[in-house]
Amino acid sequence: MPKSPDISLFTDWFASRGWSPFQFQTETWQAYARGKHGLLNAPTGSGKTYALWVPIFLEILKFKSLQKQKNSSLKAVWITPLRALSVEIQQAAEQLITDLDLDMTIGIRTGDTPQNERARQKRRMPDLLVTTPESLQLLIASKDYPNTFRDCQAIVVDEWHELLGTKRGVQMELALSRFKTINPQLRVWGISATIGNLEQARDVLLGIDPGMLDNSILIKADIKKNIRVQSIIPETMDKFPWRGHLGLHLLEDVIPILKASKTTLLFTNTRSQCEIWFQKILEKHPEFAGELAMHHGSINKDTRLWVEGAIRNESLKAVVCTSSLDLGVDFAPVETIIQIGGPKGVARFLQRAGRSGHQPGKTSVIYFLPTHAIELIEASALQKAVESKVVEDRLPYLNSFDVLVQYLTTLAVSDGFYPKDILPEIQSTFCFQTLSEEQWSWALNFITKGGEVLQTYDEYRKVEIESDGLYKVNRKGIAMRHRLQIGTIVSDAVLSVKYMTGGFIGSIEEWFISKLKPGDVFTFAGRNLELVRIKQMQVLVRKSKSKTSKVPSWMGGRLTLTSQMSELLRAELYSSDADNKSPELKALEPIFERQNLESIVPKPHQFLIETFKTRDGYHHIFYPFEGRFVHEAMGSLLAYRISLLTPISFSLAFNDYGFELLSDQPADMQAVLDNNLFTADYLLDDLSKSLNATEMARRKFRDIAVIAGLVFTGYPNKLIKNKHLQSSSQLIFDVFKDFDPDNPLYQQAFTETFEHSLEQGRLQKALERIATQDIVWKSCQKPTPFSFPIITDRLREKLSSEKLSDRIQKMIKKLQKS
Repeated sequence: MPKSPDISLFTDWFASRGWSPFQFQTETWQAYARGKHGLLNAPTGSGKTYALWVPIFLEILKFKSLQKQKNSSLKAVWITPLRALSVEIQQAAEQLITDLDLDMTIGIRTGDTPQNERARQKRRMPDLLVTTPESLQLLIASKDYPNTFRDCQAIVVDEWHELLGTKRGVQMELALSRFKTINPQLRVWGISATIGNLEQARDVLLGIDPGMLDNSILIKADIKKNIRVQSIIPETMDKFPWRGHLGLHLLEDVIPILKASKTTLLFTNTRSQCEIWFQKILEKHPEFAGELAMHHGSINKDTRLWVEGAIRNESLKAVVCTSSLDLGVDFAPVETIIQIGGPKGVARFLQRAGRSGHQPGKTSVIYFLPTHAIELIEASALQKAVESKVVEDRLPYLNSFDVLVQYLTTLAVSDGFYPKDILPEIQSTFCFQTLSEEQWSWALNFITKGGEVLQTYDEYRKVEIESDGLYKVNRKGIAMRHRLQIGTIVSDAVLSVKYMTGGFIGSIEEWFISKLKPGDVFTFAGRNLELVRIKQMQVLVRKSKSKTSKVPSWMGGRLTLTSQMSELLRAELYSSDADNKSPELKALEPIFERQNLESIVPKPHQFLIETFKTRDGYHHIFYPFEGRFVHEAMGSLLAYRISLLTPISFSLAFNDYGFELLSDQPADMQAVLDNNLFTADYLLDDLSKSLNATEMARRKFRDIAVIAGLVFTGYPNKLIKNKHLQSSSQLIFDVFKDFDPDNPLYQQAFTETFEHSLEQGRLQKALERIATQDIVWKSCQKPTPFSFPIITDRLREKLSSEKLSDRIQKMIKKLQKS
């Protein structure tokens, strides 16, 4: 019998490449060999992939050496949240297989995998499979799937912090609960960048089985990543800042950085911003043609892959990108990162910083370019965050009934299931640990009969109960539609953008294109394109030489400050008059001086309210510094409570620093203060009334209805229009509201509205904090530097960018004169 392989096979391979394993790698190898489950926390570019590939390979080789016949079953699954990462992970494994001449195969299965490759995998699975949460669910939906996974010894969930706190994470919890039953010897591991709640992240990954948690380990890599943050500070500082004007004004400061670096990634927060920066750099500096590229999620796959390859082989000088290049892809040549605008979160900033110096021991350099002056406070706060390494928590979902319904239908589509077998598995997950018998009965009733109010409609009776109690989908049409819709990522309907002459450019959201008419020119994928016509979910275009164009904006493009970032921002602002302040705060001194002239720069014990009158009306500005989502909710709440004192109507504007209530008559601010309108008492009730929570929940319900299979999104190349999806889901929402208000899916729409869209927990904490502060009300004669970005943001909705700029410059001149 051949000698069983040992770890020296891999340590020798490391040595042959001039590497020596890090302590966290050897710790992981040893823990895996002892049969432990775990979560590995390691920075990007530190070798975390080999920390798990090596022990998995060793175990498979031992398994194969004990097999009398050649075994071709699946032995390990590597889950990645991004399809773009799957190639990287496959290449890391193939390097080992090729160099050591191992008897092992690896495959990829994602939405990009060709049909013939999937068919080949169905006949004979590779030893190792790299896949996504959605493709894994599709495997569970195939016949005889337990046989596919019977020899699977390990499942690794990469970038677990990206899945945690999303419904894709819930999908993974449910899938893992199934695989642990299929093979009790299965080892479950996660890999995560730093998040605040690492221990809870491990608990969510492994479920609430005490035996599994007791046999688990949390390994933290002790690698100090050197990050150097450098702000691009304008030479002159406008005393009245506004969003968007500063970024492009600093374009010439960016050019020397691009020229001095081998490769630079310019991160923007939105795809629109990405398009604008790409265009402007080429417009002002045509010498970058051929050396500058763009990368975001709406550009076609081939172009994205070409850009990623060009970064690796150093044929590009710079790439303007979005979060599409945030995660794990290893670009060793990248020397420099430029972050355009506040990243809104510490973890996101550290992740992006880590894209440069993407090798152990190398310093990561990140430049911060503010899009308006007050963002320099964020830059200063981020420098402290980099030193303290304190990052955000990712909060897991609880009782996501839409995902549960989808999962049960998936099981019924494949081999069927017996409820008594599946219930304990589901209750072993973190998400469904409190699932009651009543809720379980509802879920079973829902998939078999459509619940209380939909049972007269045949299309909602998807699952049949066979004579032996097996729950099974027997109708082919239902099975096919379900497989087409597996997943929890619900976005607005997207249309393909193609040239009239052929050639796919990318995809764009329906709501933007619906505003254009034939002949209109828009910028997309770095080109000016003229809309010819829309035909069968395809946007047909031709190239345009027009100098003016519209830039698409994508829904959900606005990020909000995380709670951690808000806290850091306030602390930095409060230290604005300290002796040893940062260069960023020093640069802001003219703004602080002007702010103090009209009002105050608040201290830790103060909450600032400003009021003033302009030709637009009476402005009431509040500064919680808690992020736009909290400000939207708090602004609506306050407007509602003031209206109970005085019949007055307001329009609301907000940004990450504060919010404005604008009216045609002044609010009695003293009455606001005397009546304790910032109290957290009766919060949920008042919030529901102030925001028309039912309308917000109705919009949220569309996604829930799609995930739960209540509405069908359509067949490939024949997708159902977004407005039709919305109207179908609204119809069902109204039926539940009137006839089945206790329906868990209906209730979930409200829970998600308050907990996720409005961040009710953060709002409550913010109100409790304000209750401990002295409220300082300043009746000002004119707008202040702090209020200016908020009041000018409101003008964006009414004016084009050229007219907006003219109007704001006039406002600034008038204020400076006074």
